[in-house]
Amino acid sequence: MTIELFEKLTKSIIEGNHEESLRLTEEAIEKNIPANSILQEGLIPGIKTVGELFSNGEYFLPELLVSGKAMSRAVDRIEPLLSKKEAFHIGRYLIATVKGDIHDIGKNIVIMMLKGNGWDVTDLGVDVSPEKVCNAIREGDYDIFGMSTLLTITMPAANETVEAIKEAGLREKVKIMIGGAPVTQDFADRIGADEYAKDAWEAVTKAQQLVAGAS
Repeated sequence: MTIELFEKLTKSIIEGNHEESLRLTEEAIEKNIPANSILQEGLIPGIKTVGELFSNGEYFLPELLVSGKAMSRAVDRIEPLLSKKEAFHIGRYLIATVKGDIHDIGKNIVIMMLKGNGWDVTDLGVDVSPEKVCNAIREGDYDIFGMSTLLTITMPAANETVEAIKEAGLREKVKIMIGGAPVTQDFADRIGADEYAKDAWEAVTKAQQLVAGAS
């Protein structure tokens, strides 16, 4: 019965049925199934399948969004039940849209996917100055800083942000990622970012690779 419940929970994530994912999570809790088992055997297989479908072009942004919502609701429910030892936690991620750019849809999708995949995310918002980014990095203990720029005219602000981090002596403290519609791998390389992600799922996988490489 437990295996069948996990299979249904996985399916609910793949289908993006957030009401069903929450109902099944509650059912598993009532049956005294350990929170970590619910996570590892029911939820994670679902969101991994969604990521693979998205990468293969079988799922698109709407499917990614609803599955991410289903995952987030279920994770929020079991998070208080996880011990610190069991906690689904990969690392701490600081994120912002660069100065001059007020777009946040892409950033918010990335945040949702990161949270659903074990990241503690701090969102600085939009139109964020290099100084504000530096202060946050200085005061926090972040593994990665991710920045988004959706406009060609604000791409220089991304470069200015990286330069400010270097000048503040904080570059060795944090890995830097960048994404956004006009951004390319070449641009990321030129400004000195550690990784470029073309979409939300790639942001998750590359963030995991960065922390794995640093450990």
